[in-house]
Amino acid sequence: MTEVEIHTEYIQLDQFLKLAGTVPSGGIVKEMIAAGAILRNGEIETARRRKLVHGDVITIDGSECYRVVRT
Repeated sequence: MTEVEIHTEYIQLDQFLKLAGTVPSGGIVKEMIAAGAILRNGEIETARRRKLVHGDVITIDGSECYRVVRT
């Protein structure tokens, strides 16, 4: 699992995925959400602007895992 540091209270899902380097644009995030390819804490995510906070775990396509870490 890869930890991705944020310096604010929360970060939106689309911004987080760009920060983590997994997607080049928010449009791709929208497509991935529509396909059910993104999980937040084990649940299918339906909102690309969902606020993520320290400790949230994002799973992409069942294989890539990222944890939000606030510094």
